[in-house]
Amino acid sequence: MGILDKVGEIAGAVVAVEATDKVDPNAGFLTKAAAAVAGYEGAEKLEEVVEKKEDEKKEDDSAQQAGSSDSQT
Repeated sequence: MGILDKVGEIAGAVVAVEATDKVDPNAGFLTKAAAAVAGYEGAEKLEEVVEKKEDEKKEDDSAQQAGSSDSQT
């Protein structure tokens, strides 16, 4: 969506490459590239899951508020 989304995805890629270096210091370029892609995609998917959970929570809160206002009348 915005620049913060891209920063999160890039951070995911960087973290994945760093983790690859820790696990295998002799990792080749293709291994690091695959880790970067996986980290980028993983951060994107994680963000989608978090947004979905936030939306569900908002819907649940709205439904509860609507239900409590109906019971008060």
